[in-house]
Amino acid sequence: MFDIRPVGYVIGMLVAALGVVMLLPMAIDLLDGNDHWTIFFESALITCSVGGLVALACANGVGDRLSLQQTFLLSSGVWLALPIFGAIPFMLGETNASAVDGFFEAMSGLTTTGSTVFSGLDVLPRGLLLWRALLQWIGGIGVIVMAMVFLPELRIGGMQMFRSEAFDTMGKILPRATEIASSISVIYVGLTVLCALVYLWFGMSPFDAVCHAMTTISTGGFANYDASFGAFNPNAEFASTFFMIVAALPFVRYVQMLGGAHRPFFRDSQIRTFLALIFGLFVVLSLWRWGHEGEISEPVMREVIFNVVSIISGTGYASDNYMLWGTFPVVMFFFIGLIGGCAGSTACSVKVFRYQILFSAIKTQIQRIHSPNGVFTPRYDGQPVAPDVLGSVMAFFMLFFVSLGVFSVLLGMTGLSFITSVSGAATALANVGPGLGAEIGPAGNFATLNTTAKWLLAFAMWIGRLELMVVYAIFTANFWRA
Repeated sequence: MFDIRPVGYVIGMLVAALGVVMLLPMAIDLLDGNDHWTIFFESALITCSVGGLVALACANGVGDRLSLQQTFLLSSGVWLALPIFGAIPFMLGETNASAVDGFFEAMSGLTTTGSTVFSGLDVLPRGLLLWRALLQWIGGIGVIVMAMVFLPELRIGGMQMFRSEAFDTMGKILPRATEIASSISVIYVGLTVLCALVYLWFGMSPFDAVCHAMTTISTGGFANYDASFGAFNPNAEFASTFFMIVAALPFVRYVQMLGGAHRPFFRDSQIRTFLALIFGLFVVLSLWRWGHEGEISEPVMREVIFNVVSIISGTGYASDNYMLWGTFPVVMFFFIGLIGGCAGSTACSVKVFRYQILFSAIKTQIQRIHSPNGVFTPRYDGQPVAPDVLGSVMAFFMLFFVSLGVFSVLLGMTGLSFITSVSGAATALANVGPGLGAEIGPAGNFATLNTTAKWLLAFAMWIGRLELMVVYAIFTANFWRA
């Protein structure tokens, strides 16, 4: 019989912990002399009480390890429960958000998507701005732990190839999660502090530096201003570009470097391919703007590299409205968002390693057609790709693009335009942030979308952040009969 108590215990504890985190924005509003602090106090009380009661009710069912079913349910349940409670301050607070807007914003935050339904960010209480940043920062480290612990164990989307990357303890899910999380947390916190100090050096206020450091390292993209990074000086854009790249690289490589093993970082083909992609895209788009604007200047090059890195990493900051650059850059940015960063990072979307495996499989198939008697094997990073990994990657690609089509059609049925439907579905599934067009593009937000579209997009963010198959599996009858 399926025992849900271990799952309920972990989710309850995490919800209660989220309630404790709400005390930080409460403290900011108190320091500001803003009565808005009572909203966070009430939200924390509700969240801690519900989470604590659920954990207590399920405490007698906690065991040494989780079954496969329980792991699937925990992976998906956490990312659904936390946004529900994370939405409370938005609904009770000054934003006075509806249930769908509050849930959309919280889901966008915790999945580090970065799409927003709020405007007038410049005048919101600092507590709410900090809460948005905290949601993304929490979600960012959660993404890394999930990528290093749960997805390899669940054999999702080819992630099983990273099972023994740096941690060889297998079996007990939660102890292993604790071990990995403690190692990664040192890197994650350190990078956040370093990023905040650099932002401070380049002219940001202490509050802005902390908030934007959290949303940069998490590759989330929530900003404190409607103008996003356009509100800051150029030096801050260069710093952000660097830290977005750092956050989109595998954190396990940083852990290895701290342990004295530097060679794996520089030999990782995923890292080299990701950096080469950024450089190539930067060159192509810079030449395009040079050809169409008649000049290539420092501001143009800065805008190109910043926005390319922002979209490919899934951060979603904007420093300029690239919808005005021309048709070709707009098309490029759409496809850039479907690439993503490296596995085991805070970055999102399809991920570089899957494209590497896909192209290796295509190359192998072409070789077999050309030389029927030859023996050819797909390879990744110089090693043969196991059949189960290859099948998992191919299944992921199929499911991703089928999901993209289905969500695009569903969004179109709600009355959205073609470009809004397709780009909205893509940016939600890939957890990128801005879409395309005047409505949800880099110069707009998602506030004007209808209620049904917002629910659909929030659902797409959820399944996209969980690599699709984790969520789809729990909706099958076989999962519950297993």
